[in-house]
Amino acid sequence: MDRNFPYKEPMNWKVAALYYFTALDDLPALQRKTKEFCLAHDICGTILIAPEGINGTIAGSEDNLDKTMIFLDTHFGIMKGEVKFSTACEKPFSRLKVRLKKEIVTLRAPEADPTKRVGTYVTPSRWNELLTDPDMIVIDTRNIYETKIGMFKGALDPKTRNFTEFKDFVQTTLDPAKNKKIAMYCTGGIRCEKASSYMKAHGFEDVYHLKGGILKYLETIPADKSQWEGSCFVFDKRIGVDHGLQESAYKMCFGCREPLEPEDIKHQAYEPGVSCPHCIDRLTPERAEGLRMRQKQIAQQKSQ
Repeated sequence: MDRNFPYKEPMNWKVAALYYFTALDDLPALQRKTKEFCLAHDICGTILIAPEGINGTIAGSEDNLDKTMIFLDTHFGIMKGEVKFSTACEKPFSRLKVRLKKEIVTLRAPEADPTKRVGTYVTPSRWNELLTDPDMIVIDTRNIYETKIGMFKGALDPKTRNFTEFKDFVQTTLDPAKNKKIAMYCTGGIRCEKASSYMKAHGFEDVYHLKGGILKYLETIPADKSQWEGSCFVFDKRIGVDHGLQESAYKMCFGCREPLEPEDIKHQAYEPGVSCPHCIDRLTPERAEGLRMRQKQIAQQKSQ
């Protein structure tokens, strides 16, 4: 198993971030089989299944996660797509969710179909070379709460609140007649792969995207040779990871879901599970009281 599903340091939880664009049918049956298998193997996290493929981040013990990856490869061919492994000191997800969706990453642009057209994949080992190209526009396709804690040097931040806004950014900011070379990246590769398909469909010719995303880059490129600054936001309780996919020092405000830096936690507006400097001004007394009751219940559960 080590040869096919490697990970570096044994810890309590092994985490897999995965996606694969592939045409699927009989989605309810796939959902049922996947949920039953994952529950039987104590897997937590989220799996999205759509006509265009599968996407998700899941965690479990080493043995159970390896068995789950074999199951997903058998039913979805996931090892033909992108899979990144990391570890977590604590359970990174509260429960398991296996959901059917119209898209595994929502753009609402039918012409963006990676199974038909896609940009040029760039491996992490070649990414630094691409970043130094003066004619290349490098775009971060993630949302603003993600880019806040880390980006590649010199990259352009569209400051989108969700991925569907990326279409508006392209239409108002970029021109295929002027912007000849475009490179994009995201957390694990799925958004920039779909974004590249969208841009190819709209006349952009030289379009590139980072294969495996930031996670693969941080996993394979040494820190002393890296062009990455900050941490990479991840959608679980770790909040962020650094080089070598080690957990970062970031926390998250439960009230507004903003990632918090050390100075945010020291701020007088920070109250664990309730508020932070980013949301204190719009926090109502009723909302604050509800969050405090929730935080008290969590503390009581941990003490039992």
